[in-house]
Amino acid sequence: MRRIDPNVVAGAIMTALCVILAVPVALEHLADDGARTIGPQWLWWAVYGVFLTALVLGTWLDEWVGPTATRRLLATLIVATATLVLLAPNFGWLPILLVFTAALSVYHVPVRVTAAIVVFNVVVVAAASLLAGSATPSALTAGAIYLLLQSASVLMIIALHREEASRIRLAAAHAELAAAGAVLAETSRAQERLRISRELHDVVGHQLTALALELEIATHRTDNGEHVERARGIARDLLADVRSTVGELRRRAPDLATTLHRITEQLPSPAVHVRVADGVAPDEERTVAVVRCVQEILTNAIRHADAENVWIEIGPGPDGELRLHAHDDGRGAGPDLVAGNGLRGLVERAAALGGTVDFGPAGPRGFAVTAVLP
Repeated sequence: MRRIDPNVVAGAIMTALCVILAVPVALEHLADDGARTIGPQWLWWAVYGVFLTALVLGTWLDEWVGPTATRRLLATLIVATATLVLLAPNFGWLPILLVFTAALSVYHVPVRVTAAIVVFNVVVVAAASLLAGSATPSALTAGAIYLLLQSASVLMIIALHREEASRIRLAAAHAELAAAGAVLAETSRAQERLRISRELHDVVGHQLTALALELEIATHRTDNGEHVERARGIARDLLADVRSTVGELRRRAPDLATTLHRITEQLPSPAVHVRVADGVAPDEERTVAVVRCVQEILTNAIRHADAENVWIEIGPGPDGELRLHAHDDGRGAGPDLVAGNGLRGLVERAAALGGTVDFGPAGPRGFAVTAVLP
């Protein structure tokens, strides 16, 4: 079952509540003796329409409109919310909208700007209380209450942001640690195979030389029983050494798919889907390059893409080369993408092996990386 993002749930509740808050105003407007807004009724509803439009565009469609437009929508939202509260000072529940705007600002502006928004909203609440006929102490009390409400909401959002950032750093560190472990294991296995090959050369080569010498002597002597027995003993020792060495060589490194699944299986997010074509068995150098490429792809998806899924496919290219293609369903990248150290490292690693790396946006959304290693 797919887990629903808590931010989506909170955003849906906030949007629904902002819509529901307009219902009592409509009922009061329809009642003959109900409370009235300052100025004509249509003015309040026109401002509410602007508020609702800015809320939807700035929260649900922020990736579509872009960061600059989102900040402008936030400014529009703040002004529209203050106007709604001041035009309807007798509707005591409307200042709740001010708490939402302060909490929403945490996602788009620095903390110092959010603090200024909180102070501005406190002034709006106090002014609305005075317009409703409340005494100055009551207006100050209302302002203090909403100061505390906004501060609590803002601090809670900041704490959630820090927790999410820590979770992202932990996931990226896990991917890097798993990749480093896989590379270290591959390097250790390569060193072990080198040791075994040297042992084969030194031990088996020496025994074969001794065996050839004993057999050569035996062919030139009539009393060759002793040399034949020695030759038999050397042959038995040689056979035992070969069996032992072959047994060690059979402890081969796990295939590439197993290595990549070990790297990705414990990531909390995003979900990684790895597919390695049958028969793909790169050497140590290319295995390390592929592992490092996958590590960087996952790190980018975790830190920058805000992706829910990453798909990684590895298989042979049309000319027999090794081809790695990965893409995610994150926010993608703009046309002015500047490669960071990680992407540049991928390009340099592939170039050292005579290969290439291409990366860029993947339609309709997401980011794609394709590496080709000859």
